[in-house]
Amino acid sequence: MYDRQKLEQLRQEVEKWEETTVQRSLSRLPERKETFVTTSSEPVQRIYTPLDVEDLDYLRDLGLPGEYPFTRGIHPTMHRGRLWTMRMFAGFGTAEETNARFKYLLQQGQTGLSIAFDLPTLMGYDTDAPEALGEFGKCGVAVSSLKDMEILLQDIPLDKVSSSMTINSPAAIIWAMYIAAAEKQGVRPDQLRGTIQNDILKEYIAQKEFIFPPEPSMRLVIDTIEYGSRYLPQWNTISISGYHIREAGSTAAQELAFTLADGLEYVRWTIARGLDIDEFAPRLSFFFNAHNDFFEEIAKYRAARRIWAREMKETFGAKNPRSWLMRFHTQTAGVSLTAQQPENNIVRVAIQALAAVLGGTQSLHTNSMDEALALPSEQAVTIALRTQQVIAEESGVANTVDPLGGSFFVESQTNRLEKQAYDYFRRIEELGGMLPAIEKGFFQREISDAAYRYQREVDEGQRKIVGVNAYVDHKPISIPILEMDPEGYDRQVKRLQAVRAERDSGRVGQALDRLRIAAQGTENTMPYILDAVRAYATLGEIVAVLKECFGVYEEPNWI
Repeated sequence: MYDRQKLEQLRQEVEKWEETTVQRSLSRLPERKETFVTTSSEPVQRIYTPLDVEDLDYLRDLGLPGEYPFTRGIHPTMHRGRLWTMRMFAGFGTAEETNARFKYLLQQGQTGLSIAFDLPTLMGYDTDAPEALGEFGKCGVAVSSLKDMEILLQDIPLDKVSSSMTINSPAAIIWAMYIAAAEKQGVRPDQLRGTIQNDILKEYIAQKEFIFPPEPSMRLVIDTIEYGSRYLPQWNTISISGYHIREAGSTAAQELAFTLADGLEYVRWTIARGLDIDEFAPRLSFFFNAHNDFFEEIAKYRAARRIWAREMKETFGAKNPRSWLMRFHTQTAGVSLTAQQPENNIVRVAIQALAAVLGGTQSLHTNSMDEALALPSEQAVTIALRTQQVIAEESGVANTVDPLGGSFFVESQTNRLEKQAYDYFRRIEELGGMLPAIEKGFFQREISDAAYRYQREVDEGQRKIVGVNAYVDHKPISIPILEMDPEGYDRQVKRLQAVRAERDSGRVGQALDRLRIAAQGTENTMPYILDAVRAYATLGEIVAVLKECFGVYEEPNWI
């Protein structure tokens, strides 16, 4: 711990050094003339000392890994004890094609599944719905019924492999399909491990894949948290996501603040449902972006852990230390990938992945070099997985816990981001809370303004993107691009038609009627959704019932 007298002495020494050594050096070799800022346009000083860590007692909050407030990591041994889960996001075309990709990735050393769904599935439409025309399998796998989920997970031991599913508005339905498919494999719900994203607030804020209005959507989220707490004790029923907020153009501070504000709102709603904080908080998980600015991203993860631990313990009174832990998945920044010179993306992804690892992530997806052009090819996804494996096995960064802890630069950035997050919390509270702030367009305007500033800097050449506005060449792109089965759509539609023809239609109708009654009342909807799924009601049919009860959300025009 630095005392004030020593700090003042250090300040004088630094000032004297600036006046002599640095100025003499700068006279011979002046600094480049551009402004030095982070990816979020925050200024960066030439050098950092303890004086730049605003809280001079920062060592108190720094602590040790595995100790409150977990600035340095949630486990004492971190990656020395167990490496992060290598969970490559995958999904395209039919369930058969994606199942083959899953098996390939597991054979190559992936240690967990991460399922991407196509746009019709994300929006709650069956593949053959008129609204889904032309979107089959393009950004993920099509899942319209339990039959698709059974094929998607065929020969994958669900009692041994954890799965993450990135879906939000229809999350309860897709999760029910996963549970039912596991039952058909003989795997009990309490044996299942994994995560369903299920973060509806960030859909209104950033990604816009919402179906129902905010309040009934929040009810569905809390239904899953309550159900999972009781019947799936190893499952993370929500992954509170900053990733899509960042992809929409936010700064690091906005990603941090808005994500944690979402998380705190889910906690309030779940407590209001009647659950004790320690009953559900240990299974809350988070999902962050790893963008280009190496140190700012590491500081973001450190600040996130510290804020979450403090809020869980001091604001909500959680007694179980596991309730204080922020466990998070990281994905490298898709928005940073370029179609120009796509091989450069391998380097970008490696730097971003290294930041995630040094920041203490629990699992990681590395993007493929060709994702600005198409869905990842087998060659590209293999390189992306190998990137993680090289970091894990060859770089040495997992040999010690939090090697950057105590860096004046990192700690000052951590404190800055923490302060900016609390400033945003205050502004959200002044607007009346999360839902009123969403309805007033607060988050959307903040993100759009940040995205505009960033793009203007790129367009004006103030911010250099290699291959785009710096070191440009015009060579043709020569990397292989993924080609999906051209017969996949027809096969998917035929399977869906067969499901409708062969199921017990009376059982389906009764299950949907019971769901309608539950949705109109106050019961937890999960048991009724599960019954409908087991009867082979389709995704679109179940969503249609919920639309009848809840309505459909249309975003206001704030201009």
